[in-house]
Amino acid sequence: MTVIVLTNCPAGLRGFLTRWLLEISAGVFVGNPSARIRDVLWEEVQQYAGQGRALLAHTTNNEQGFTFRTHDHAWHPADHEGVTLIRRPDANAPSRATTTVQSPPSGWSRAAKRRRFGRG
Repeated sequence: MTVIVLTNCPAGLRGFLTRWLLEISAGVFVGNPSARIRDVLWEEVQQYAGQGRALLAHTTNNEQGFTFRTHDHAWHPADHEGVTLIRRPDANAPSRATTTVQSPPSGWSRAAKRRRFGRG
């Protein structure tokens, strides 16, 4: 399952996405394309979004069962012990032009160790 949410994007981009996905609400697209098609669609969204924002969520084989990507969004994905969460900007902190996303640590997460080897 793939979900793409567009905010303040050109109508032409929305028309392009309707070729592959079903628009269930204004700017909300769902479907089940292959991984290759999904990646091509996301590249097109990033290229033609203009001043708009975009969010892609899709199923994958991880602990959560899904993952997501953002484009020009104030909230950013952050890894926390193998689980991807959304980090909201701090209203009191000065805005940063670039945000670095830390790569997840290698190895097993604590939750995966507990599930596989028990609470011991």
